[in-house]
Amino acid sequence: MKQSLQLKLGTQLTMTPQLQQAIRLLQLSTLDLQQEVQSALDSNPMLEVDGEDFGDRSGDSTTDENSQSKTSAEREREHDQREASTAPEQEPEWNSDIPTDLPVDTQWDDIYGSGSYSGSQDSEDSGFEQRNAAGIGLADHLLWQLNLTGLSAEDKQIAETLIDDISPAGFLQTPTAELSAALQVEEDELLAVLKTIQQFEPAGCGARDLRECLLLQLRQLPPGTPWLDEAKLVVDKYLELLGKRDFRQLSRRTRLSEAQLGDVVRLIQTLNPHPGEGFSGEETQYVVPDIIVSRREQRWLVELNPETTPKLRINSSYASLIKRADNSSDNSYLKDNLQEARWFLKSLQSRNETLLKVASSIVEKQQGFLEQGPEAMRPMVLADIAESIGMHESTISRVTTQKFMLTPRGVFELKYFFSSHVSTDSGEDASSTAIRALIRKLIDAEPPRKPLSDNKITQELDSQGIKVARRTVAKYRESMGIPSSSERKRLV
Repeated sequence: MKQSLQLKLGTQLTMTPQLQQAIRLLQLSTLDLQQEVQSALDSNPMLEVDGEDFGDRSGDSTTDENSQSKTSAEREREHDQREASTAPEQEPEWNSDIPTDLPVDTQWDDIYGSGSYSGSQDSEDSGFEQRNAAGIGLADHLLWQLNLTGLSAEDKQIAETLIDDISPAGFLQTPTAELSAALQVEEDELLAVLKTIQQFEPAGCGARDLRECLLLQLRQLPPGTPWLDEAKLVVDKYLELLGKRDFRQLSRRTRLSEAQLGDVVRLIQTLNPHPGEGFSGEETQYVVPDIIVSRREQRWLVELNPETTPKLRINSSYASLIKRADNSSDNSYLKDNLQEARWFLKSLQSRNETLLKVASSIVEKQQGFLEQGPEAMRPMVLADIAESIGMHESTISRVTTQKFMLTPRGVFELKYFFSSHVSTDSGEDASSTAIRALIRKLIDAEPPRKPLSDNKITQELDSQGIKVARRTVAKYRESMGIPSSSERKRLV
């Protein structure tokens, strides 16, 4: 086989490191971007915070505005002057009179021994830290109460097994017969320990089913609570009828009038069917908006959130140390970091500009939502924004993921403003978000004794010129977490 050289012309898309970095920064959320910026500040000496501090690289919090405006060279000269002024030869004479080791009247173990120091437990700072610490889990809360009881070692072991079997919602997951067989103890003994756990807080925890959970909570209410006995009767004997909202049959079985039954149902509704949910042990995650939209002078103003926009710059002191003709390792290191810093700043600027373009285009197309609410939401897809600003749909998808917008109507993810098209009688398209808002509005205004069925909601929408199928209405209703008409039926 003869070898030969050939010359071909062609085009090829190459993902340069700069392009890869720009795409990666574009799809980062606010918290991830802060971590990325902090990592760049820690690894690249050419980068520094411009103006106010950002992230964990806060510096000295007592620095005033005048010192922040000084150059790095001036700060270095002032630092040298301070070191010279605090040299050892200028120390006052009284400093030499202080002995190296001062006499003490206590031993180290007296203060920092194995015993706990209770002096700070009652302090205000300690209480603040405890209130802001991550919430403990349900199992830890129950074990803490178990340690306060006077159970024997064997009963405590049984109780710990039962607590391990309690689900995060607060229910015992394994039948007691299986647990007693696994522990090789009598079931009566295990039930006695379980009864002790069921007296712990939160009320209703350790129950084996919903009926027992509600009864445990009712039994812990004060004896003089109105309609307490009737509520216990309904939960114990007729919980299935209550779940079906069959109030007519329930009133006949309990021999209560409709008004009396309404008071009983309202008492039952104050109970918690999932008593362990308040002890998830997870910290609350707060959403920080990337875009702020406000109404000014009869127009909508779109701007980036300054709290989430990092302000970085090139360190002029280090940049001035680079020499053109120097090929040393130190000079090459500074050159490489300077180039990486410029790429990083350019990628950040590109991210902010793209995010602002996309947000401005969304606000322009969804002004009806901002002025009138979700019912005026226009149908919109990624291709509409991509065509409007001249970018690819994949870029719009990256920008709108985990990015949030603060509007006068609340905080929304950018993807919230995109919805599918639904045809209407007028020939125009309606947004699925607007249809969901109309369904919720109809359900909120329905009579409590006779709620609207999915078929009736379909007819109401049809009268407004919006043609949707009944199964579509059911799908939208379920996506909003709204129960069926039979489950929404209630007494006045």
